[in-house]
Amino acid sequence: MNIIICGAGRVGYTIAKLLTEQDHSITIIDQSSEDIQKINETLDVKAIVGKATSPNILDKANTKDADMIIAVTKNDEINMLICQIAYSIFKVPKKIARIRSQEYLNPKFSLLFSKDNLPIDFIISPELEIAKSIQRKLEAPGALDNIPFAENKIRLLEIFIEENCPLINVKLNQITKKYPNLNANILGAIREDQFVFLKKNDVLKKNDKAYVIINTAHMQDTLNAFGHNEKISTKLLIIGGGNIGFNLAKNLENSIESIRIKIIEKNKERAEQIANDLNNSLVINGNGLDENILEEANLEDVETVIALTNDDEDNLMVSVMVEKFSKNKRTMALINKPNYSLLKSSLRIDDLIDPRMDTVSTILKHVHKGSIETAYTILNGAYEVIEADIIETSELINKEIKNSNLPDTIRIGAILRKDQILIPRSTTKFEKNDTVVFLCKSDQIALVENIFRISSI
Repeated sequence: MNIIICGAGRVGYTIAKLLTEQDHSITIIDQSSEDIQKINETLDVKAIVGKATSPNILDKANTKDADMIIAVTKNDEINMLICQIAYSIFKVPKKIARIRSQEYLNPKFSLLFSKDNLPIDFIISPELEIAKSIQRKLEAPGALDNIPFAENKIRLLEIFIEENCPLINVKLNQITKKYPNLNANILGAIREDQFVFLKKNDVLKKNDKAYVIINTAHMQDTLNAFGHNEKISTKLLIIGGGNIGFNLAKNLENSIESIRIKIIEKNKERAEQIANDLNNSLVINGNGLDENILEEANLEDVETVIALTNDDEDNLMVSVMVEKFSKNKRTMALINKPNYSLLKSSLRIDDLIDPRMDTVSTILKHVHKGSIETAYTILNGAYEVIEADIIETSELINKEIKNSNLPDTIRIGAILRKDQILIPRSTTKFEKNDTVVFLCKSDQIALVENIFRISSI
């Protein structure tokens, strides 16, 4: 496809890199000559310096021939205007915009984003996506991530293999014998910064980051098998009552009845606003780095502390203070600067949350064609876990997995057939209307679309 990306920041750059590797034709526009120069030096794309709201610049980018435009500049209004111009003048069929302001996302203004008003096909809200991502992590204690597929009937768990994991050095086929009722499939692992596909005679090793497809009903059994029997945290302290902290608290209030949430927010007006909009959460006006404020929040009684301010350094410092003054707390910190991820182990923080990849994963699922509905990126987008439907034109119908000629870089994780979850074997046959969750290398996406006979944009 011909895709135009407006905005060459971290998200725009990452999307351009991944889509180029998938053989899409990419043009990227940004006002920053420095960012464009970096892209010209590292990516095989057409890069243009200029305002993406300028019809002349969009014309220079051959927008009339574009299949899709993705607006991820730092400004919501500019992103919306880009989509409007792309539709009104150039008739671009698919338009995606990143919008941060919660005001625009208010349901009572939903008619704003329509063909007759602002013709945006998909809205990406980083704050909402990050709040959902953190909630998923909280729902699977012991897992680094927890991704729903197939109407939440199938999950992908990302699990760090610690020294006490009972599955270390156990062959995968022996795990199946040890846990015969476990509906789970270990697809592979990140080992020494490389992804490795694991086969039945391979083993998990200490410090692996394993990717496991499971029947959602078996999530706790799976975590127990990996040596994780932690309980879901019901006593949370959120530092920062911005859009992410507020949406997380709101989502948790609606999903976990016994949840007890405290929020520390520095801005008095914002603290009063979110206190009025939340039902059961306690909001404290103060600085999360103030020991007296942490004492007022009764830190000793808290199980998990989540630092979500707009300042990376503050988030890291809060996590360090929690570790120093109150042991055995789970800590999570939002970071925007990628280099800070190197500090995770030395600062003893349990989870560092990178908003970039959540946004990228959400955008990618709208880029894929037809019956591909969900995508989750691994190793900075080198691999994707995808959900797709077997339609009547697919060459996979009635073929066993072992005879389906799937490349080694595609691994079938699970199949939803009507209401039944199948962890596949080599003799499992694909059937029409199966929903398949699988792992593949990102540069195989075009092949995947061909195999599943996906034709519509």
